[in-house]
Order: sequence, then C-alpha cells, then structure tokens
Amino acid sequence: MLLVTLILLALNLRSPITSVAPLLNPLQADLRLGETAMGVLTSLPVLCLGLFAFVAPRLGRRYSLRALLTLALVVLTVGAFVRGGTSPGALFVGTVLVAAPIGIANVLIPGLIKRRFPQSVPRMSALYSSALTFGAAGGPAVAVPLAEATGSSWRTPLLILVVPLSVLTAVVVLFALGREPRVKETPVVRETPAPDSGGRPSGLWRNSLAWQVTVFFGAQALLSYTVFGWLPTIWQDRGLSATSAGLALSLCNAVGVLGAWVLAAAGRRLADQRPAGVTVACLTACGLVGVVLGPKALLWLSVAVLGVGLGAGFALALSLFALRSPDAPTTAALSAMGQGIGYLIGVLGPLGAGALHDVAGTWTWPLTVLLITCAVQIAVALTAGRARTVTAVPR
Repeated sequence: MLLVTLILLALNLRSPITSVAPLLNPLQADLRLGETAMGVLTSLPVLCLGLFAFVAPRLGRRYSLRALLTLALVVLTVGAFVRGGTSPGALFVGTVLVAAPIGIANVLIPGLIKRRFPQSVPRMSALYSSALTFGAAGGPAVAVPLAEATGSSWRTPLLILVVPLSVLTAVVVLFALGREPRVKETPVVRETPAPDSGGRPSGLWRNSLAWQVTVFFGAQALLSYTVFGWLPTIWQDRGLSATSAGLALSLCNAVGVLGAWVLAAAGRRLADQRPAGVTVACLTACGLVGVVLGPKALLWLSVAVLGVGLGAGFALALSLFALRSPDAPTTAALSAMGQGIGYLIGVLGPLGAGALHDVAGTWTWPLTVLLITCAVQIAVALTAGRARTVTAVPR
C-alpha cells in the first residue's frame, strides 16, 4: 500500500504542470494573453516549487504527514478548477494553487522514503523519480488527444488530467499513512554524532555537505529544465521536423526512467555515490554535445544518452537528501534547502539559455554554460557522494 501511495503521489507532482505546454496556443488565444504573460505563466510553476519548498519543514513539524499530503492534494484539486476559470487572473491564481502544494509535497516525500524505507533509499528514490518522470511525460502526451476527444480547447483536458487522480490519491493517502511506525535507522558514517532526539534540525545552512547536496540538485535542475524547455527548438534548428522534435523530447523522458533504474541497480553495489555522480554528469555532457554539435546520424543516440544521464541524475539528486541525512526530520530539512534553492536555480536555465541564444544566434554559448554546469556537478559529486551524513542539531 505504501508503494502504491508513493507512485500515485509522484504521478500527481508533475503532470498538472507539464500538461499545460501542448495547450499553450489555444489557452493564449482564448484568454488573449501577450508573450510576456505567457513567459510568466511558464516560469511561475518552477518558481513556486522553489519558494514553497522552504515552507514544508515548518508545516511538517506542526502537522502529520498524512494530513499535509491530503491537504496538498485538496488544494491541488481546487487549484485545477480555479485555473480553468474565464479570466487571466483566475489562470495565474490557479497556477499558484496547483504548484504550491506540489512544492510542499516535493520536500515531504524524501522524508517519507527515509522513514518508511530506511534500508532501500536508492531503490525507492528511483521508483519515485521514475513515476515523476512518467507523469511529466504522460500528461503532455495525452493532453491534445483529450482536447480533441472532449471538444474543449484546454480547460477540460487539464481538469481530467488532475482531478480524478488527485482525489483517488487523497483517499489512498488517508488509508495508507496512518500512525508512523518506529524504524531502526541504517548505520552510517557521520561527520559528527547524530542528534539524540527528533526536533527541528538547524545549522544546515552552515554545513558544507548540505551545500554540496544543494548545488548538485541545483545543477541537475538547471540542466533538466533547460533541456526540457529547449530540446525541441534545438532539434528543429538542426533541420528536423516538429514531429521529430516532439518524439525526441518523449524519448529523452522515457529513457530517463531507464536511467533511474540503472542507478538503483548499481547503487546497491556501491559503497558511496561518487562514481554514480561523476557518471551521470559525463553522460549528460556527452548527450548535450551530441545533440548540439554531433552528426545528424547520431542525434537519436545522443538524445538517448542525454535522457539516461538526466534521469539517473535526478534520481541520484533525490536520494542524496535521505542518504546524507541521519534521520527523517533532517531529510525533510535538507530536502527543503536543496529543492528550494535548486528549483530557483533551475528556473534560470531556460531563461538564460534563451537569452544567450538571442544574443549569439547559436546554441554554442548555451551549450558551453551547460557543460560548465556538468563540470560543477562532477566537482560537488566527489564530495557530496561520500558515505557520511550532515550535522543537524535539534531544537
């Protein structure tokens, strides 16, 4: 039941955001929005993921996980209805109501994995990230067919893709997440002795390991959101069709699931995560070079390599929150720090890549920045990947 709950939660945390992309043209025409408003609309969800991540630990100390996740799903459902309103104001308010609970749940779930599956963090993180990736890819894939089947330009498809699943998940959460069981924490090597009791972890913002994990997640978010935002455009600039560009993005997402599971299988045989961190960054870099500069005959292979690197990198970034924490409260606090800052970094990726492309007229400059980001990821992986945990003093 917990596994089903984890998968259902993950499916709710990306599709409500990514499903909007294929419906942007009819949405823009219906509400008569300008290009600036559309830019704000597409950036607002990622911004909310970062900002509301900082709220989650405080809420988690005051309320039960079951109550918080159920409330998040209720707010998500309400937000879907508000977003489908008839005015631009309703669209933007609804978008915040959709993205805010997702940002909070993003932080809470790594703590759930740490508490309920302490012996299987890499595998459960891979399962969770795979479901996230599947939801992110599945929503856009069926959004347009739903619009055609229902005769609605954008409102009905977005409601169908959010409301039934969120209501079902809320019911499952209520039944599956009862009283928290006591579990024995996995023995780990610590920088300093772990806290003796639960409480509010502090000192993470002064902890070097916490910042290394945060930078790794931020680099991963910047790489992922830049690729997801610009890969179809890069593909078309290289002379391929719009249909092929859409298939390339789908392939990148699909093999990302494979990358997450390869990481999970390898993780059980690794004493620490340094080899995995270096490998995923190198795969991402190779895929980026192949997509932007490689021969056309190898473009599909380059996209596949890129997808494996991004998928495995995201699963690793999520698992580090739990693996580098001595207990579930610290996992939640580290997750908030990492995702809060990481998503704020991530939102700069597509914006910066677009600006550099406009200035240079080529994708070489954005590629250079992304390769530097991969190098940064390798550097922090060599320290964040060591088998140790952060210091967090409860108060």
